[in-house]
Amino acid sequence: MTTYIRFTTTADSAIRSGVLDGDTVREYEGTPFDRPTLNGRTHSVADIVLQAPFQPTHIIGIGKNFAGEGEIKPDVPDLPILFFKPQTSVIGPNEPIVVPEGVSEVKFESELAVVIGKRCRDIRPEDAASHIFGCTIANDVAALDLFHPEGHWTVGKAFDTFCPLGPVLVTSFDYGSARIRARVNGTEKQNSAMERIIMPIDRMIAYISTFMTLSPGDVILTGTPAGADLVRAGDVVECLIDGIGSLTNPVRAARSAQ
Repeated sequence: MTTYIRFTTTADSAIRSGVLDGDTVREYEGTPFDRPTLNGRTHSVADIVLQAPFQPTHIIGIGKNFAGEGEIKPDVPDLPILFFKPQTSVIGPNEPIVVPEGVSEVKFESELAVVIGKRCRDIRPEDAASHIFGCTIANDVAALDLFHPEGHWTVGKAFDTFCPLGPVLVTSFDYGSARIRARVNGTEKQNSAMERIIMPIDRMIAYISTFMTLSPGDVILTGTPAGADLVRAGDVVECLIDGIGSLTNPVRAARSAQ
């Protein structure tokens, strides 16, 4: 398994890319998806500040994709609820989720994010795994005030800072046995196994590939378990998946224009 990160250093604000090797970061050039080359520079983990582990190409989310504990799982839908989030919504670990002015209902959602590694179109579910590069953690933040009553979620999902990703991008991750958890201010809110997912990840990728070409760096947010809740300025949200790590972000209010 390879663990990819992006980072700045305590001495330099330039964003760099690296492979995590114990307490050492080996810097590389390029992206994780195009045969990156090590440049010989190394850094101590103690001297870096983590950023989002890569810059996504597209971000595609799915809604209402987990059954609660003890509930009977519904059939896989013929037409799943899908939405896009813009690249500008991405932030990294410890960066603040900003509550927009005039918005009163902001919800966090801890999710497994699957990252595509190979260009694909119209693939079969049984071929989906070979197109996955790796996995990271996402917090699919939403402003519920701005969900359209007839069903579109774009505005509520799209604000800057509404897609924390990280802390790392790992390859060879057994997502089928993952457990998604979340804490707000130290209190557990979510704790569910991937077994509760409704549309499996292989079918999700295959379905999305029927209407768009998926490219290296595309992110698929696979849904959130029961327990996702509202947050407000001053809260701290921690999304956790064993084997990937912990993604922590504070919540703050937008600063009014002067």
